[in-house]
Amino acid sequence: MEKKAEIQKTIYDNAKSHFLGNFPDSLPIEQAYVHIGMYLGWIIEADLYSEYFEEEAAGQIFRFKRREISCTILSEIWDGYLGFELFNRVGNMFTYYYYGGGLYRADYDEVLVKGLPSIYHVVDSWDHYEKMKQRINLRFQDWRKLTGN
Repeated sequence: MEKKAEIQKTIYDNAKSHFLGNFPDSLPIEQAYVHIGMYLGWIIEADLYSEYFEEEAAGQIFRFKRREISCTILSEIWDGYLGFELFNRVGNMFTYYYYGGGLYRADYDEVLVKGLPSIYHVVDSWDHYEKMKQRINLRFQDWRKLTGN
């Protein structure tokens, strides 16, 4: 029961904590939203978002699926916020495990950051999104086998 309560109020990430932290002065502030937007985009494509998010972001969901708005723009619209109320039950359980547990960041570093100075130097592109989407899909499949969800 305690884990469910933790999930119900969890904020997984917030761009403000990035650009008020060790964010490089040489980069545009939008770069703090890229990694968050890529995850939120995956949530949309995997249909793991909540009814609340669907009601509040119907147009954004539609436009993201059509590739009319980028990961960065999607994240900026939501103030770089990733919280429990954006995801459905399975989405929260997976996000708590994957994003909250640090595995997303490790995968992001391995797949996209590689030789770059920081996570903030990753370019928001559909090619990069597709690479992360493939990795997250694998992690999600593995998690489903582990948990039976």
